[in-house]
Amino acid sequence: MKIRKIHIVAAAVAVVAFAGIANAQTATSQAATHKTKAAPASTAAEVETWTRKQWDVAQKEWAKDQTKWSDCQKQSGKKHLDGRKSWSFLYSCMTS
Repeated sequence: MKIRKIHIVAAAVAVVAFAGIANAQTATSQAATHKTKAAPASTAAEVETWTRKQWDVAQKEWAKDQTKWSDCQKQSGKKHLDGRKSWSFLYSCMTS
């Protein structure tokens, strides 16, 4: 009988501990996602260090202003910028 109670208590402790770990991981992952979406770079140079995911989120937002986005892309093309170098130019163009 005592062994059975110990197993039940141990199982309950394990469930509570697992729930705490799962909740902490969810909160961490939500904070990371929120940071990606909400934290713009403080300078155009920092944009070159963004992840592809951060860049994709910014592009989707900027593309809503089709006229400005198109103009900034044309300017970038005229300067022969590509890759991450174009990212900082486009960031500056879209945030000015």
